[in-house]
Amino acid sequence: MSAWWAAVHFLRPHWLWLLLVVPAIYLSFRFPDDVRARWKRYIDAELLDHLIVARKQRWRFRPVHMACLLIAVGAVAVAGPTWRREQPPFTEDKAPLVIALDLSQTMDAIDLDPTRLERAKLKLRDLLKVRNGGRTALFVYAGTAHMVLPFTTDFPLFDLYLSSLSTSLMPARGKDTAKALRAIEDFLKDEPVPGTILFVTDGIEPQALPGLRQFSAEKEDQTDILVMGVGTSSGGPVRTAGNGFLTDNLGRRVYSKLDLNALRSLSHIDIAATTLTLNDDDIHWIQRRVQHHLQAVQQRDSKTRWIDEGYWLTVPIAAVALFWFRRGWTVRWTSAAIALAFVLPPFGDQSHFSWIDLWLTRDQQGRYYFERSEYQKAAEKFEDPLWKGVAVARAGDYEDALNSFALSDSAEGWYNQGDALAHLGKYPEAVQAYQQALARRYPWPEAEGNLALVESLIPKGKDKDKEQEEEAPILPPDQMKFDEKGQQGKKIQVRMKLDPKKMAEIWMRNIQTTPADFLRRRFATQAAEEREP
Repeated sequence: MSAWWAAVHFLRPHWLWLLLVVPAIYLSFRFPDDVRARWKRYIDAELLDHLIVARKQRWRFRPVHMACLLIAVGAVAVAGPTWRREQPPFTEDKAPLVIALDLSQTMDAIDLDPTRLERAKLKLRDLLKVRNGGRTALFVYAGTAHMVLPFTTDFPLFDLYLSSLSTSLMPARGKDTAKALRAIEDFLKDEPVPGTILFVTDGIEPQALPGLRQFSAEKEDQTDILVMGVGTSSGGPVRTAGNGFLTDNLGRRVYSKLDLNALRSLSHIDIAATTLTLNDDDIHWIQRRVQHHLQAVQQRDSKTRWIDEGYWLTVPIAAVALFWFRRGWTVRWTSAAIALAFVLPPFGDQSHFSWIDLWLTRDQQGRYYFERSEYQKAAEKFEDPLWKGVAVARAGDYEDALNSFALSDSAEGWYNQGDALAHLGKYPEAVQAYQQALARRYPWPEAEGNLALVESLIPKGKDKDKEQEEEAPILPPDQMKFDEKGQQGKKIQVRMKLDPKKMAEIWMRNIQTTPADFLRRRFATQAAEEREP
């Protein structure tokens, strides 16, 4: 059974009781047409056979057939068939992907031409093209693990840093997949959209398997892990700097082989793996898995609404309804249909029932009033917190709008909180809200512009201190407490404790050297910080 068929159900199943009306109507009209049944009580059966003129056995589409068909199809449509969920407004429709590229020394093996690492780079470029704008982050690891790029949709920037990668950049030899997984897990802890981690490597060391197993079990509903093996089972020598080859203590060349059996064993811990292929089968396999994981999580997420697919049945309903205009049908059957519609009571909670609910969702009704500038009515209809907050804000109630926006932890939710706080004159809180929005989506010119504007409205230096001293007696106690915390927080803020993603982005915008030199220095600095007690 396919996944979509298994998810088929009805949003308003009580309307399916109307299907019981169909056989009742059909039989009630079929019985009066049976001449023999009507006269057999008054005329002898042998004589009746000679008096009845047999009809030609020719099937005709009659009003009773159309009425039954319309009731049946209409009941299914009103019942709300569905099999997929609706993404909330402002949500990314492309699944995020974190690529963890192995930069251990064995990735310089030449069993793939020119080397494993260069072939892996070519595959990753092809993958970026297939993703077509999907957010992608890049990590590298060997004995240490480092972030190269946070989530970005800038393909030229991604390609620039990917091209500069080499095994010589890493400050520590070896391979520590578990450390790379921990670094990525910390990076993804605030990511609201379900994503996938892709390890591009020539092997997973046995000591990393327990960590992978635990992560896969704990994060199954949020983050998936894929592995793409790079190399061949026959292996090849490992190139070193100066076009030499890696040798052992006896001077023999070291051959590195891809352990296919180890990759297959990953399936036992629910981790899918593939190997690098000559065509694009591996790329399409990865992209399908990444997107399918996002859709599967969204299907299980109770916060997302099911899409009412009943409107598709309006097409056959309209086609059948064309028969109303046949001579002798219109008045009789239209009247019956209208009478039936008003006689039948609505199912479910009648106190909150509205006929418009049969055709429009609450958010669609809210959007209808919103576009007509009836913001108060729109706010009463909206169920989505972001749309509800926008409607309330348009109505001028920024306090209630702030409460609605606070229900969403998305970038748009924080951005809208910043707008509401700015309208309320709470500029320090607005600055924090815009910073939270930028931490979840960067770059975002509108948020950056609003952040700069609000920061410019906050008094600075001695003048600020004087203003606060002068205004302190007339401020409410809670507000005074908040202002004091805000001052202290701003002083510690940020040069000491910048968010790692934000720091990486600032570094990238300000570097004056080649990407390879920049990454080498940054990796060395981070490795030194890790060694400090």
